[in-house]
Order: sequence, then C-alpha cells, then structure tokens
Amino acid sequence: MNTANSLNPPRSVALTLLLAVTILAVCCSRGPQINPTPSPPQPNRSDLLAGRVVRIADGDTVTLLDANNTEHRIRLQGIDAPESHQDFGAQSKKNLSDMIYNQEVTADCDKTDQYGRQVCKILLKDKDINLEQIKAGMAWHYKEYEREQSPQDREVYARAEDEAHRTRRGLWADPNPVEPGEFRREQRRERKAKR
Repeated sequence: MNTANSLNPPRSVALTLLLAVTILAVCCSRGPQINPTPSPPQPNRSDLLAGRVVRIADGDTVTLLDANNTEHRIRLQGIDAPESHQDFGAQSKKNLSDMIYNQEVTADCDKTDQYGRQVCKILLKDKDINLEQIKAGMAWHYKEYEREQSPQDREVYARAEDEAHRTRRGLWADPNPVEPGEFRREQRRERKAKR
C-alpha cells in the first residue's frame, strides 16, 4: 500500500473539519457592539396627556395641568378658531370654555408647533372637543394642516364645517366670515404699513 495515498482521506476530513470550524467561528463570533443611532421621532407619533383644563386662551388654545402639576399649552389639532380680537373670537373662546374649562380631559398629541404648543385632539369622555368647536360654528376645519389628521378625522371635520356653514351656525351667520389665517395676514400687513 502506498503511504501517500493512505494519508489523503484523513487529511481531507481534517481540512473539511477545519473549514467547518472556521466558518462556524466567523458566523457565531460577536463583533464589537455598535449602538444604532436612534431614529428621529415619527411625525405621526402619539402622546397621551391627561389632566384638568386650567386656562382657555382662545377658541383653539388651552392649558392643561397634569397629575404632576405640569402645565401643557395645547393647540387644538385640525381647527382654526377666530382670533380673540376678531369677529366671533370671544364667542369661540366662551364655547370652548363652557365645554372643557376645569374639566378632566385627555389630549392625544401628535407634534409640537413653532410656538412650543403641543398640537392635540382633546377628548372629554370620548367626545372630540375639536370637532365640537367646528359643529358649533366656532372654528374652521384647518385645511392647511389636514394632512396631519387621520383620513377619518379629515372627512368628519370637513363634513361638520359644511353642515355648520349650510345651517349658518356660529360664525357662519356672518355673510362673509374671514378665516383666521387671512385675518392674521391682514394684521401683519397693517403693522408693516404703520412702520
């Protein structure tokens, strides 16, 4: 028997085993731990706040006091109420106050606006207060930001505005109500003109 030929089978088995161990070692070894960069907050994230409404600034801005005595300034999502010094501004504020002032509510918040206010849907015992402002004719459906609403809310708010307009409820009793956004732009133009 040839000695060289008799060593080949064990050598090929040894090489195969060595290759298998090497592959197993590479596959199972743990490289250095790398902490992934946290992803930025998603635009449609949702934070729930619960607390008592302690201040009504106007028809679409309130302050909520939570259980830790932290105040949260909240802008009602999906609506734009008349400014305080605009026609129906005082009525809009009063309507919102009558519904939720000093009441325990839940705020479903999706973002923070440029003024540091949380933008939220306010719920009082499962009643959508933002929607109630529109139904009462005390706010417009804020179409400029409707993409931030769920498709269902977008549709319901738009229909509520149409209904309030059709029945001339609240601000819709005025034959030519001015949207708050246009009112704000006009105020800025007037201030610039005075300079």
